[in-house]
Parts: sequence; structure tokens; C-alpha cells
Amino acid sequence: MQFGQYPSPGHVVAHLSDPHLLADALQYGVIDTEAGLELALARLARLDPAPQALVFTGDLADKAEPKAYARLREIVEPAAAAMGAEVVWVMGNHDERATYARELFGEDSELTQDRVYDVDGLRIVSIDSTVPGYHHGELSDEQLAWLGDVLATPAPHGTVLAMHHPPIPVPMMPVAAIIELLDQHRLADVVAGSDVRAILGGHFHFSSHSMFAGIPVSVASATCYTGDPAPLDRFVSGVDGHQAISMLHVYDDRIVHTIVPVEDAPEVSGYPSDVRAQFEALSPEERHELVSSKTSPLYAGE
Repeated sequence: MQFGQYPSPGHVVAHLSDPHLLADALQYGVIDTEAGLELALARLARLDPAPQALVFTGDLADKAEPKAYARLREIVEPAAAAMGAEVVWVMGNHDERATYARELFGEDSELTQDRVYDVDGLRIVSIDSTVPGYHHGELSDEQLAWLGDVLATPAPHGTVLAMHHPPIPVPMMPVAAIIELLDQHRLADVVAGSDVRAILGGHFHFSSHSMFAGIPVSVASATCYTGDPAPLDRFVSGVDGHQAISMLHVYDDRIVHTIVPVEDAPEVSGYPSDVRAQFEALSPEERHELVSSKTSPLYAGE
């Protein structure tokens, strides 16, 4: 039911990043990367409407171990199937192309891992911004030409471009600029004026937003450890906290991006889910008065 001025979104997409799964170890000896991923998926399972796609923007396996990719699929694919969601994988600098291609797609390839997905008319392009043997990002001439060819034909509901290295500045962690996407102007030349409605990225391990060639950019936090953007007396600080995922609600004329923390927090106010049916039974005028008026009984206990 529509409570406000806007209709329901046409598409719902979950954006997860940097799970960094390991085959048989804790990350830095303390981070259970599987547990973080499972918490994130459990949060997504609560959502109504459920996401139609789960987009993972890279660093899927911390050391590119085959067992880690196998475990990734064991955790993600059943959860996605239960939601009715398509899974979109993206290469990250911790991933290795040959293992990634073999374990996730059954392909024997060391080529760049670029793919196109159609989610009920919303095109999601996964582009491989990684450089073998390095942590920074680049896009080759061939990849940019391929992307230009893809974007030459607009999709019915536009395009979301998913990549590991987001094309934005990193003012809260300047050292990360050393391993950013190089020559970003070359990508701007391709996507400017196209039907790309959002660019999704990871890599930084904290949530961030910007614009690039007139396109909103959303960087999702990690489900493993996160980067503290305001550390005390530390040049760089990775912490076990603030893990989050992002949600995209796609409307005809805009996309709403929402950060969703992975961990539950203590509730200090609220109402049970069965209250929704009572709200729906009211007229729009009755709902407005009940929720908006400062004299409403809803706020009697404040």
C-alpha cells in the first residue's frame, strides 16, 4: 500500500561488498567473515519487497582460495533463491580471475570478467576493474570499447554499473587514493550521457557517496572488517564494527540508496508488524492525522 506521495519502486537491488571469505581461517585472527556475510543475508531476508538482485562488488575471497569461493556459493545461492533474487558477482583486487571464473562460472579463463545481467528490464553491468598482481584499478581500452557498445542500446529501465574500484575521491582515507581506479576520465567519457543511473563500488570498506560524470556513485561498506574513517592517532585503522550493506530502490525518475547495518541494535521504540494492517485499514486522512499530529495518541508516552 502507498502511504505517501510516491508509488512502490519498480526494482529493488541489494548491494553487498567485500565479504573476503577465507577457506579455513579468521581474517586477522579475529574476523569471522562467514558470520558477517550470513548476518547480512539474514537482514535481507526480512525485507518486503525482497531484492530482485544481490550485487557483490568484489573481494569475494580474501586469498582467492577455491574452497572460499565454494563456501561463498554455499552461503549466498540458497539465500538468494529463497528471496527470488539473481546473484551478480564482481571481481575485486583480492580475487584472481582464473579461480573466480572457474569456481563461480565454471569457465576456464584468465580474461577480464565483464558480464551483463537483465533484471526485469534493469540492466546490471559487472565490469572487472582489477589489475593482476596489484591492488589499484584500471580499465583497458578493450573494456571501455565493450562497455560503450553495451550502453549504445538503452535498457528499458536503465543501467546500473557495478565495479570494485569506485570512481570517486577518498577524502576520509587519503591513503586509499593510492589504490584507486586510475584514469577515471576515460570511464567518464564512456558513461556520460548514457543510460547509467548508478555506479556501485566497494574497495574502501566504508560507505560513501558521490557523483561521477553526472551519475550517482554508491560505495557499500564491507561485511568483514571495516575502515574507520575517523580513527584516533592512526594512519589507517581497520575495525570489527560498522559493517553494512546498501539497498537500491529504483523508481522511474530516481534511485534511493539506503545504508542497512548488518548487526541488530537494541530497540528503544517501535510497534509490532501486525500494526501495519491497522494502518492500512485507515483512510489516508486518518493515517495522516494519527502519525503527523503532535497530539496523536501515538506520542502520548514520549
